[in-house]
Amino acid sequence: MNLCVLGAQWGDEGKGKIVDLLTPRFSIVARYQGGHNAGHTVYVRGQKFVLHLVPSGILHPGVTCVIGNGVVVDPHALFAELDDLARLGIDVNGRLLVSDKAHLILSYHRELELLAEARRGERRIGTTSRGIGPAYEDKIGRRGIRVGDLADQSADGPLVGAVRENVEARNRLIGNLDLEWTVVVADLRKVWTRLKPLVADVSLYLFDAMAEGRAVMFEGAQGTLLDIDHGTYPYVTSSNGTTGGVLTGLGIGPRAVDQVMGVAKAYTTRVGEGPLPTELHGAMGERLRETGQEYGASTGRPRRCGWYDAVAVRYAARVNGLDSLAITKLDVLDGLDELQVCTAYRCGNTVLRDMPGDVAQLAACEPVYESIAGWQESTKGVTTFSALPAAAQRYIRKLEETSGVPASIISTGSDREHTIIR
Repeated sequence: MNLCVLGAQWGDEGKGKIVDLLTPRFSIVARYQGGHNAGHTVYVRGQKFVLHLVPSGILHPGVTCVIGNGVVVDPHALFAELDDLARLGIDVNGRLLVSDKAHLILSYHRELELLAEARRGERRIGTTSRGIGPAYEDKIGRRGIRVGDLADQSADGPLVGAVRENVEARNRLIGNLDLEWTVVVADLRKVWTRLKPLVADVSLYLFDAMAEGRAVMFEGAQGTLLDIDHGTYPYVTSSNGTTGGVLTGLGIGPRAVDQVMGVAKAYTTRVGEGPLPTELHGAMGERLRETGQEYGASTGRPRRCGWYDAVAVRYAARVNGLDSLAITKLDVLDGLDELQVCTAYRCGNTVLRDMPGDVAQLAACEPVYESIAGWQESTKGVTTFSALPAAAQRYIRKLEETSGVPASIISTGSDREHTIIR
C-alpha cells in the first residue's frame, strides 16, 4: 500500500515523527513539494534530527528517499543538511535521489523575497525569506533553472544564457544587489560536481519501483491551510501541500495513492501572518507555546497557539480525502482542567460549519466551542489507548467525531516510541 502523509492544519503538525515512525513499512519515502522552509523534527532515543529537504525516512537504513520535481532545492542548504546527517552518523550514500526537473533556489531568490516582504509592510505574508516563493514564481514564469539544466556546462549553452538574463533582470529590479552572473554560473558548476550523482528521473524511478511492488510513502510539507490553492490565501506557501501535489510533484498517476493520512496537533498552531480563528492571546496561549515548545524548527519563530479547530480539519479531510488522522502532542494538554474544541464559526448572525473561502470573512469569524473536561494524569510516553486517562480517551473521541476522521495514531511524546497505534 502506498500512503500519503500530509499536514491537516497550518503546518508544524509533527509530520516528521509520523513519517519516521511509519517508514519501516515502506521501501521509498518521496517528498513532493515545498523547500527548505520545511522543518521536520525527529527524535530517536533522545537524539534530535531536524530535516528540511531530505525526507524524514532517511534515518532508516535501506530506505531510499526521493526529492521530487515539485520541490524547490537550494543546493547549498541540501549539502549542509547532508553534512549534518553525516556528522550524526547517518549514511545517505546511494539512498537519496533528486529529480532532474526540480527547480533551484539561487541567491537572487532570497534577495527578492526579502524585498517583497519589506514592501508589503503591514500586509506581509510572514515568509521564511529563504527564496521559496520567488523560485516558484520563476518556475511558473518559465524562467527557472532546473537541476537537469546544470548538466550542460558549455559557455554558450542554455544554462549560462538563462542565468545571465535572470541576474541582469534582478539587478535592475533590486537596485543595490549588483550581483555578477558569472559568479552564479561558477557556483552552479561547483554545485553540479556534488549534485550530479544524486540526480535521477524520479517519475520513472517511482513507476518502476511500484511496478516491482515496492511500497512508497509520499511526504508532504507545510499544511493544507497553507496550500497555494486551498489555503488561507494570500497567507500561504507557494506550492500544493494537499494530495493533488503528490501527483504533479512526483510525476505519478492518481491510482498510485492508496491511502491518505492527515497529521494534526491536539490543539492548533500557526507561524506567520493570516487568520487563526482559535488563537489564544493570554496565559493559555503562552502555556501551550512553552509546554509544546512551539518554535519553528527552521526559523525559531514562536508559533501562534489556539484550541483544536475541527472546522479546519474537516476542511482538510474534504480537500485531501483523508482516510485517517495522526493526532500529535496530546501530552501537551496534560494538567488542564478544561479543554475547548471549535466545532463551528460565528460570523455576524451566521453560524458556519464549513471554512469560508474569503480570508477577510474568516478573520472576522469567532469560534464556536464545545467544552470537554481535561485530565490531571500524565499521558507522556503512553503506548496503548486503554492506558490513557479516561478524559483523554474522551477528548480523542471528540476530535474524531467533530473532524469526521478516525485517529489511527496518537503521539504522546517527541520520541519515536511515544506513540499509540490503533
